Amino acid sequence: MHKTPELIVALDVGDLASASALVEQLYPTVTLFKVGLQLFTAEGPLAVEVVRQRGGAVFLDLKLHDIPNTVAGAVREAARLGAAMCTLHASGGRSMLQAATAAVAASGSPMRLLAVTVLTSLDSRGLEEVVGSKLDLTAQVVRLASLAQEAGLDGVVASPHEIGLLRATLGPSLCLVIPGIRPAWAAADDQRRVMTPHDATVAGADYLVIGRPITAATDPAKATRRILDELKAVAEDDTGSF
Repeated sequence: MHKTPELIVALDVGDLASASALVEQLYPTVTLFKVGLQLFTAEGPLAVEVVRQRGGAVFLDLKLHDIPNTVAGAVREAARLGAAMCTLHASGGRSMLQAATAAVAASGSPMRLLAVTVLTSLDSRGLEEVVGSKLDLTAQVVRLASLAQEAGLDGVVASPHEIGLLRATLGPSLCLVIPGIRPAWAAADDQRRVMTPHDATVAGADYLVIGRPITAATDPAKATRRILDELKAVAEDDTGSF
């Protein structure tokens, strides 16, 4: 049977009241919530505290990218806040990644570090504009994921279209957190490399990050149940293919 990935609901809202309302609607059906750049910039550490006070765990998605000392300091503070997961860009390089890993180890925190490979909003043309030369997008994802694994990180954040390749090249132990998940009934919005919850589950994702299909729904709790029912159906039906 397929492993059922855990759902992370993205609190991509601009204030504590909205975030708190979503957590209250969805917890304990959902136990893990993403606090990203928008909410953290608006409300700071209080955003993490509000989720934790209501029983939820926090995926702190700040995509840190700076010199090693600065990132290590930020990671220490994320651990002190009690975040369960924290993201940083793999493209920050080996020294930055290793400094972050060392900072978490020294803190004694169980917080997991996850490296962002290539943003799901980028396609091959967008990646070429960023790096200034032609690169195979999937090869770049594997290169950055391998670097993160070598530096001791717990996992990576990658497009759903790279799940199978990452599993094949880096093994089953690397934690794969997958954004760009859009149910068949939801709009893709600004995401380029998307996949349904069903197909991402079959491919081998550990966590699925879903925001607007839930948070922008008329009834977020109902949308959540609809997605969880889809994941449950995949786990119970091992005849699906990917």
